[in-house]
Amino acid sequence: MKSKTHSSRRLNYLSLALTLAAAPAVADTARIYVTNSAGDSVHVIDPVTNKVVQEIKGIEASHGVAFSPDGKLVYISNESESTLDIVDQKSGKILKHVPLSGRPNNLAVTPDGKRIVVAITEPGTLDIIDARAQKLSKTIPMTGRLHNTYVTPDGKYAVSGSVRNKFMNVVDLATDKTAWEISFDGGVRPMAIEKAADGSTSRVFVQLSNLHGFAVVDFNARKEVARIKFPDSPNGYGSIEGRVGAGVPSHGIGIAPDGKSLWANSHVANGVFAYSLPDLKPLGFAALPDLKLAGRDPIGAIPDWVTFTPDSKTIYVGNSTFNSVSAIDMKTMKVVAQVPVGQVPKRMGTLVMR
Repeated sequence: MKSKTHSSRRLNYLSLALTLAAAPAVADTARIYVTNSAGDSVHVIDPVTNKVVQEIKGIEASHGVAFSPDGKLVYISNESESTLDIVDQKSGKILKHVPLSGRPNNLAVTPDGKRIVVAITEPGTLDIIDARAQKLSKTIPMTGRLHNTYVTPDGKYAVSGSVRNKFMNVVDLATDKTAWEISFDGGVRPMAIEKAADGSTSRVFVQLSNLHGFAVVDFNARKEVARIKFPDSPNGYGSIEGRVGAGVPSHGIGIAPDGKSLWANSHVANGVFAYSLPDLKPLGFAALPDLKLAGRDPIGAIPDWVTFTPDSKTIYVGNSTFNSVSAIDMKTMKVVAQVPVGQVPKRMGTLVMR
């Protein structure tokens, strides 16, 4: 009897261990990084407590943020000095400023961690940084200024967009040359890349100037195949803040880590719309805080980016109007925390702790 009890306990422990090993990363293994576009710091949020636990100082006009695969290094594009700044994750100290070919916007890291791609707005290039050597290794000329850049899930391509020249460019990272490029009727703003079952790229969801919604690009067909427009209500935001008139009704889009849903910001609705994947059916809407003043229209949060906890339970949205970040429960679609950060938070990223 004793032997059977011990065997049962061993089986239970083994079952528990296997369950934990198979479970997705939970929030306490992550940090949320927030770049403050009008400040000189980057705030780091613990998603368990929703408190700022670190502040990286000394980077004025930071734009994008990304990480080495082992989580030890943080990469930040520095607009004020036209550098890629390399930061020690644990201490928050800046280790190196890597000179770039021009003023950088967003950036991304290849899955193997060997290269960092940086979108250069002026003069309009894509910079490739050797992560091991920590220096610029290649500058790829573009047909116009770049804004945001991403690396496909399989690491084969860099996908970049131009607001001014209205194109999406795809660079083959094996040859460091443009593989293909498509044009749109509006400036290309944030994008989200969908991974196919085999690990390749399926679709790219593209936010465009003057489009209250997003375009859908079939990656293999190399063309736009659909447009999704956000619902007409709620609405009423964006004009008083000067965003709708500037052709930016929405800014910030992302796919949850589990690949089951797509989330996109709306300045007009002052919130985030969610869609199921792969069918793109509406799942709901999460409202963001606003400011109500007597005799004036409500002022919206102007959400400017999104990022997620690794367990796909919480989405974080940067509120550039209120110098804060909203944590939203993805199941209830309710704001569960407001975290004060720096001046005009925009781009964000989630670091999975190792």
